[in-house]
Amino acid sequence: MSNALTPSASPNSKILLVKLSSLGDVLHNLPLVWDLRARLPDAQIDWVVEEAYVHLLEPLLSKNGFKGIDRIIPFGLRRWKKNLFKLSTWKEFFAFRVQLCEVRYNVLIETQGLLKSALVCALANKSENVVVAGLANATQYSGYEPIARSFYNQCVQVPTQCHAVDRSRWVMCSALDLPLLERSEAPQFYPTSFTQALAEKPFAMFRSPYILCFHSTAREAKRWANSHWIALGKELSNKGYQVVFPWGNLAEKAISLELANQVPGAIVPPAFSIEEAFSVIAGASLTVGVDTGLTHLAAVLGKPTVEIYCDSPLWKTDGYWSNRIRNLGDMQSPPSAEAVIQASLELLQCN
Repeated sequence: MSNALTPSASPNSKILLVKLSSLGDVLHNLPLVWDLRARLPDAQIDWVVEEAYVHLLEPLLSKNGFKGIDRIIPFGLRRWKKNLFKLSTWKEFFAFRVQLCEVRYNVLIETQGLLKSALVCALANKSENVVVAGLANATQYSGYEPIARSFYNQCVQVPTQCHAVDRSRWVMCSALDLPLLERSEAPQFYPTSFTQALAEKPFAMFRSPYILCFHSTAREAKRWANSHWIALGKELSNKGYQVVFPWGNLAEKAISLELANQVPGAIVPPAFSIEEAFSVIAGASLTVGVDTGLTHLAAVLGKPTVEIYCDSPLWKTDGYWSNRIRNLGDMQSPPSAEAVIQASLELLQCN
């Protein structure tokens, strides 16, 4: 990779980021917006994302003098697949394609490595000398579909053990022929003005000070033992904190109720949206959670966060960019209740 900008990285480049889902993956792709703006302040930067995660990108929209994302293009694939034979589905799909093709892109950066993302690249309006950059190989414990490579003209080889943020940066730097960004250039996620505004509007649903415990995750093996959550909750409750056990579906709600019943003063809140999650997390004194999207949201917002790894590798998504984050456990090596309690109390003392 050279230091000179290639024609595809001209000051007026039109760049499309393709990262469709899921919550944590979208969050770990956010630094690309800042990295691109630092080098190409006048470029157009658009992003295609699943419609459920549009709220994650809205704080980065270019407005009021802030330069971030110029267009967010919602993609409804998850919903469309459930209604393939409805006329309304196809009308929405063709409307999406029209919106996607309004701009002729000369750089496409696809950091997901899946067929659905590669197909978005195929549908986009591209210049004659377009660079379509994507992953040449899988990274361990991440989804990857080799067929996606056939849709790129620049396949980027990355380390098989590569943090989600670093992996996206590898693809971006290759696409624009830029020097590889090192971790010494800490990733940025959300504007300071946005995070400060969240802090100034405390969430009124819970009694302050409160602590969020995100016990739920899509895969059972990634869960931390209920007995550990109860031990942690009792310790925090004894320190005067209200312990909150959120949930995302009825099975998770049942577990939240079971945990809350054994922790004095703990509550199980109503379900809240991703948009509401910003304020919920911003108002917390601490977030403790397993390897799941809302835990990562707390980490990228710069809030005191304990990330618990039980059956996923620490190197893949640990919050390495802040001393307000504690990363505990590792693949098939969950941390003890005592370790999490100690990390939690240390962060609360520093908060």
